[in-house]
Amino acid sequence: MRCQNIHVITTEINSDREFYTNAIKTSKYNLFTFLPLNLFEQFQRIANAYFLFLLVLQVIPQISSLSWFTTVVPLVLVLSVTAAKDATDDIVSSCLVLETNLKVRQALPVTGDLGDDIEKLADFDGEVRCEPPNNRLDRFTGTLTYTGQKYALDNEKILLRGCTLRNTEWCFGLVVFGGPETKLMQNCGKSTFKRTSIDRLMNVLVLCIFGFLAFMCTVLAIGNFFWELNEGSHFTAFLPRQDGNSAAFSAFLTFWSYVIILNTVVPISLYVSVEIIRLGNSFYIDWDRKMYYARSDTPAEARTTTLNEELGQIKYIFSDKTGTLTQNIMTFNKCSINGKCYGDVCDYMGQRIEITQKTERVDFSFNPLADPRFVFHDHSLVEAVKLETPEVHTFFRLLALCHTVMAEEKKEGELFYQAQSPDEGALVTAARNFGFVFRSRTPDSVSIVEMGQQRSYELLAILDFNNVRKRMSVIVRSPEGKLSLYCKGADTIVYERLHQSCSKLMDVTTEHLNEFAGEGLRTLALAYKDLDEDYFTQWKQRHHEASTALDDRESKLDQLYEEIENDLLLLGATAIEDKLQDGVPQTIEQLAKADIKIWVLTGDKQETAENIGYACNLLREEMNEVFIISGNSPEDVQAELRSDRYARTTMKPDVVDSVLLPERTLAKGVKAITDEVVNGEYGLVISGHSLAYALERSVELEFLRTACMCKSVICCRVTPLQKAQVVELVKKYKQVVTLAIGDGANDVSMIKAAHIGVGISGQEGMQAVLSSDYSFAQFCFLQRLLLVHGRWSYLRMCKFLRYFFYKNFTFTFVHFWYAFFCGFSAQTVYDQWFITLYNLVYTALPVLGMSLFDQDVNDVWSFQHPQLYIPGHLNLYFSKKAFFKCALHSCYSSLVLFFIPYAAMQDTVRGDGKDVADYQSFALLTQTCLLFAVSIQLGLEMSYWTAVNTIFVLGSLVMYFAVTFTMYSNGMFLMLPSAFPFIGTARNSLNQPNIWLTILLTSLLCVLPVVTFRFLLIQLCPTINDKVRQAKATPPPPPRRARIRRTSSRRSGYAFSHAQGYGDLVTSGRFLRRPAVSRSSGFAHTGRTGFSPMGRSAGYSPTGRPQNARVSDVEATSLQMYRTITDPAL
Repeated sequence: MRCQNIHVITTEINSDREFYTNAIKTSKYNLFTFLPLNLFEQFQRIANAYFLFLLVLQVIPQISSLSWFTTVVPLVLVLSVTAAKDATDDIVSSCLVLETNLKVRQALPVTGDLGDDIEKLADFDGEVRCEPPNNRLDRFTGTLTYTGQKYALDNEKILLRGCTLRNTEWCFGLVVFGGPETKLMQNCGKSTFKRTSIDRLMNVLVLCIFGFLAFMCTVLAIGNFFWELNEGSHFTAFLPRQDGNSAAFSAFLTFWSYVIILNTVVPISLYVSVEIIRLGNSFYIDWDRKMYYARSDTPAEARTTTLNEELGQIKYIFSDKTGTLTQNIMTFNKCSINGKCYGDVCDYMGQRIEITQKTERVDFSFNPLADPRFVFHDHSLVEAVKLETPEVHTFFRLLALCHTVMAEEKKEGELFYQAQSPDEGALVTAARNFGFVFRSRTPDSVSIVEMGQQRSYELLAILDFNNVRKRMSVIVRSPEGKLSLYCKGADTIVYERLHQSCSKLMDVTTEHLNEFAGEGLRTLALAYKDLDEDYFTQWKQRHHEASTALDDRESKLDQLYEEIENDLLLLGATAIEDKLQDGVPQTIEQLAKADIKIWVLTGDKQETAENIGYACNLLREEMNEVFIISGNSPEDVQAELRSDRYARTTMKPDVVDSVLLPERTLAKGVKAITDEVVNGEYGLVISGHSLAYALERSVELEFLRTACMCKSVICCRVTPLQKAQVVELVKKYKQVVTLAIGDGANDVSMIKAAHIGVGISGQEGMQAVLSSDYSFAQFCFLQRLLLVHGRWSYLRMCKFLRYFFYKNFTFTFVHFWYAFFCGFSAQTVYDQWFITLYNLVYTALPVLGMSLFDQDVNDVWSFQHPQLYIPGHLNLYFSKKAFFKCALHSCYSSLVLFFIPYAAMQDTVRGDGKDVADYQSFALLTQTCLLFAVSIQLGLEMSYWTAVNTIFVLGSLVMYFAVTFTMYSNGMFLMLPSAFPFIGTARNSLNQPNIWLTILLTSLLCVLPVVTFRFLLIQLCPTINDKVRQAKATPPPPPRRARIRRTSSRRSGYAFSHAQGYGDLVTSGRFLRRPAVSRSSGFAHTGRTGFSPMGRSAGYSPTGRPQNARVSDVEATSLQMYRTITDPAL
């Protein structure tokens, strides 16, 4: 490993090396580089570069028949709007926000002792040897050499750039990495730019349009060539050719002239309109009060403006469980101690009864330090505590000592716990209420109040938690000098390290764990052992050597931890409840009706995840079967996916394995796996170790095909990397849109991998939110985001694109037909000002009004009929087929718009006998017919008329006539004759009845086939939208499904959402420097007599069972000989 050396204070040595300054840059632009860089980026887009090329062509007189402003005005507008948006986004993105969870950081004792003594700090001289700069936020490896001693530096000794100090007034530090070398900047790499499926389709269509444009220009250039050969010579008398200009050269110039004239087939205003529509629909999400969570004052937020329509096409949802489906607010629910289960409430017959709000709660008034918010209902446990049952006391002593919680006591008796995971907080609070109160800690001690007596335990080591160990231990010395190791962790992990004498107790505890699993509770196993003083002394020395190693530090420490954490004695298990969020079952049920498949990817154990799956309707009793994949090799997993007992063969007996694509055909041209129809509904549950094999190349297709045939999938014990791999697998082989939703840092990779990432702002900080595209506070808001906002956005965008292409193709094709009547001379059929203002003024607001306000059905109907969402999966609203239909419709309309006015004006005279059929009058008539036709077509497209829509449509027509009469007036001609040549055309033409009759006839012929086709389609083959709109029924309230209380023999879930790195920090230095509050124990200190059982506690049991009942044939442990000895010094 390459290391870097930094000498503390010795600036002469440091000056010989190159270090970065602490200056950083998080924005893309500055005041001087914004214009050139932004223009460079914008012209990398093919459409902008295309219009710049057109502008160059228009300044060539031999080619252009249009004025330069017809292209300059829309191009400048597009570039300006886009530049303003890019500048705003750059300002927002440069404001970096870090994780908001409270993280405890601790100085080394040798440096912590320096305090704020400036002279001592100035004289401090040492050397830091550490790893090179990297982007790993969760680890740091280094050593500090000072006065001949070497001290370990890890992540708990490091403050990252961007952190905010809390509960600390000041700190002095050494800069290890500066500027771009800081871990913050190392993690500021460019995120993958997400594009919608419509964007990708648009790229293909634009290329096709370019090809079609070239084809049309080629046809017209060939027409010009033959016209020049056959007819051009007749016009040379008054249109003489320049020397050397042949028919071929004229055709060449004509090609480029028509490239300019027909450029509206690829409208530049399309891209600006798309951005405006997306921005408006993003505001709808931000402003939606029904997605506002008042309890935490958290509104929904669209953190991107480019993916809204993609929300209407989601097929697969990948969800975390803890904190996303559940509240991530843990409550101590049950426990098993020495083979006896506590937490249930029984009647006088000994039968369990359901706990409700009216169930009598345990009275903790005997404990003045109890948390008043803690609720427990089984009185037998508090009686066992008062009767000083040794196993019960040791159980809660472990919970009070084995943790990394920080206690804060601003007033005597008012304790506040700051836990980095809600599981730890719940366990320490439970111990607190049952008489074992964690009071305070120093780097080398933990002070607790045990049944009213203040006791201080020497903290000798913390064997910290990580995702591989899945357990944590502490080594403490009691006031009597006894060395003990206390351990808590996943039951499967702890069971592997138990002494063989615990076998029978382990069987009984396992039964309790299975009961807890049936109720979806999160569990931990608790164990302990006494240590020999001599062995621990030499183990401690080896621990120090490993902790200061620069190479393989973690593996060396893990070996030492494995060595000492063996032959443990089992105490019991805890069961913590993580309740579902409100509305989760209803949301999942609604999404399932919308044919959206939901996969849950969780780090919890299989049993907990499975029971949560049943509780939230992800798995249902009505399912034909739920398959469990638990193979321990690729062959086993593949066999389970294929065999008669499992998955594919059961769901589809006639399945043929040869249908699988050979791996070699899946390299670059990846072929999509289509959905397979199965009989019935199925679920699939796969564990993390099996998933690792399922994601191998030889098995991944088998796994994906089987999983996609199931209605829902649950992946348990998965790592953050596996979450992202599952998402990538579906994206790779399925032509679908994916969404990932989570609330914690371990969900970030999954959120970034999916097409759309959604962050839940919950209990685990803001990392998921900061990496997401959309965020809100509750999972239930997802159905509104997709079924309402997503579907509306997709529908509006598709309508916009269909109409936009229709109106521009129609506009352009009229030019094409006109070319055959003007000698292919590149003469425009419209006035130049009409060409300039057509997309920017006359048709811009109506189409934007439709794209921002249109609704086929309201939000209530969207919830009642979630099947309305399905057309988005099938791309029914806009696709290559829909685009082709739009082009055919435009072709028909352009034929009507050209030939009907042409025939109506040919050989026509006014009422006073004057000729009407001049070019300018024909141009005015044609463009007026066009504007009326596209406006009526827009009205047919809209499903939901509002006052704004009406004003936009009618106002645009009024604007057209106002601008036309103004530009064709005498005054404008006198000011700029060359720019306004159509003098008097409007007033001379539009006062003729035959002109208005032609406009009416043309408009009717344009829309009549559309109306007829839609009427027949609704009558003969109505869509789900047509059926719902015709129903017009008020939706009934959603049915309430009773929660099924399941019992299961499956093992329980692992309740320890602990983060690595809290162990060493509490033993490494004095992080609590302020003097402790002088306080009493909080109990009436009357010795043991003060706790003599009275009343209910005096041996009375509401169940009629003996209070200290023991499980038969359970071996005795040293706990039965353990008694707390009062420390007179305390």
